[in-house]
Amino acid sequence: MESQSKRPRIIGGSGGGGGGSDRGSGGGSSLWEGLNPEILGLIFTKIPADELIRVVPFVCKAWNEVVSGPYCWTDIDVEQWCRRCYDMERIDSAVRKLVRKSNGTLRRLSVFMISNATFAFVANCERSLKVLQIPMSDVTDRMVMKHVESLKMLTTLDISNCNKITCKGLETLGKCCTSLVHLKRNMPPQQLVYDIGSVAKKDDEEALVIADTMRSLRSLELGYGCMTDLGLDAILTKCENLIHLDILGCYGVKLEGDLEDRCNQLTSFKTAWEEEYQDDDDDDEDEDESSEEGNEYFSESDSDSDGV
Repeated sequence: MESQSKRPRIIGGSGGGGGGSDRGSGGGSSLWEGLNPEILGLIFTKIPADELIRVVPFVCKAWNEVVSGPYCWTDIDVEQWCRRCYDMERIDSAVRKLVRKSNGTLRRLSVFMISNATFAFVANCERSLKVLQIPMSDVTDRMVMKHVESLKMLTTLDISNCNKITCKGLETLGKCCTSLVHLKRNMPPQQLVYDIGSVAKKDDEEALVIADTMRSLRSLELGYGCMTDLGLDAILTKCENLIHLDILGCYGVKLEGDLEDRCNQLTSFKTAWEEEYQDDDDDDEDEDESSEEGNEYFSESDSDSDGV
């Protein structure tokens, strides 16, 4: 009884595997064909993208139609797969095909290491993005300035380790994306000059641009940035709504004067020298498991078809 009431019944309703045409037309699939596609799409957003592509379309006709449409592609998060893949060409291909499926309904995109061209593709296709997370991407100031008008509805932006975006790109984003409240701009760790106990490079230009153009920020991450107390003071003074600040690795910040007290008044503050304790063994196990789970994610056979 239990096995008949669960998933095999629905799969049989798709008409395959000896279920017979009667069952395919009036059996399990009828349970889903009358359900609003938008409701199904909302449910499917909780399913990992690989299952949406590889499993869900074959359950029944109604599910296939929903996955083929834009209903479950308003939120696309494939960042972890991109990290495991670490191949920009494959990542670009997969991201473009998933974005096409959204058909202009995309609200959140979380990826990793996309190219300049794919950034432009996303900006041209999706003008209602609220959340854009593109760490380690090969995006330039020029491309940001060219397509920033398409991103003006952004509230959350992650451009961590995007080394080709400079203060010029940040200024353009700040002036256009006036609704921005969350910014991640973490960068690669700086080289310490141990003989003088300081960092090799100090530069407040990005911090000053953020302070001048992103005054509505509530959450800001500037890990391993080059700023000093000057840049931090400007951010605290002008970003009056700020409640979360992470300056881990910003070794040029000394927190002199009243800066430390002002930072401690924030709801959440991570100092430049705050240590992060991690269990390396656990991390290695998790990485191995995730790699094993995702080794079939967007295979070569998928990249040659329209279904990702």
